[in-house]
Amino acid sequence: MSHTPQTTPEDPQETGVEPVGEQVDAAAAPSEPETASESPKPEPEDSVPARAPHQRFDALTQTSEALAAAQAAVAAGECIVLPTDTVYGIGANAFSAEAVQGLLEAKHRGRDMPPPVLIAETGMLEALADDLPASALRLAEAFWPGALTLIVPAQKHLRMDLGETNGTIAVRVPDHDFTRDLLRRTGPLAVSSANVSGEPSSTSIEDAVQQLGDSVAVYLDAGATPGATPSTIVDFVSETMGRIVRHGVLTTEQLREVDPFVIDPDEHADLEADLDCGHDHDSEEPLDAAAEAEQQAAAEPPDAAGETAGSIEVEDPRVTGA
Repeated sequence: MSHTPQTTPEDPQETGVEPVGEQVDAAAAPSEPETASESPKPEPEDSVPARAPHQRFDALTQTSEALAAAQAAVAAGECIVLPTDTVYGIGANAFSAEAVQGLLEAKHRGRDMPPPVLIAETGMLEALADDLPASALRLAEAFWPGALTLIVPAQKHLRMDLGETNGTIAVRVPDHDFTRDLLRRTGPLAVSSANVSGEPSSTSIEDAVQQLGDSVAVYLDAGATPGATPSTIVDFVSETMGRIVRHGVLTTEQLREVDPFVIDPDEHADLEADLDCGHDHDSEEPLDAAAEAEQQAAAEPPDAAGETAGSIEVEDPRVTGA
């Protein structure tokens, strides 16, 4: 008697073949979209990328590293804080409009207050300025390097966008060996005092870090500055003989040893204030009413030109440099 061999159902996991019924059911079932199993993509963040943390160097003990880092930051269009012979300054590439804008934003300042430019040598002035008055050159030769800033006509084809300069440029050579060495490497830098607009000037690197933080890429620490007094600014655009628009380290008397005709508006203001108080400038004694009336009648000019010439309002946005 022959026996028909019994077959046992095969395990689809062993054969790799699925039962027909299951194939039909799978085929009949609606397919799920492939993306359903994908993890959702994160929503794009609507924010400005965070700035890299700033670097800080000791300009006296890390001179080479400090110069290299500062030069690299300037080349990358970033801001640096550097020492000067007056107060600390925030600097940027003077030939990069974007870098200068970064400087203004760090100070919370608009383009209506353009920064001055620091250069390494007096001889570079004529490359930046045009139609220089002889008295401006004399002051530069006498006080540079030093705490004197000159406002002069800018070269017509100068490739600098410092803000609303009206065709002028404010220039200075600082009396600081480290910073002048840096300027020889970077070229001219747009530099303003290292502080938020309206706040005190920085006389230490800690002051600058506290106010400017990571808006600056590199801080160069050279210790405390000589004080909080900035440079003296003389304008040779509004007055060819020179007009002091900010008093600073250099006094009027020091300037007049070189430029005897430089104008100091404060002297005119002081004179008017004394006359208003009814004082005789020779005796310093108060005048009585009759003497005052007699003196005023004798001194009265034929027109008002002399009166208006003596009262000068100083409203110059370029008086903010280090």
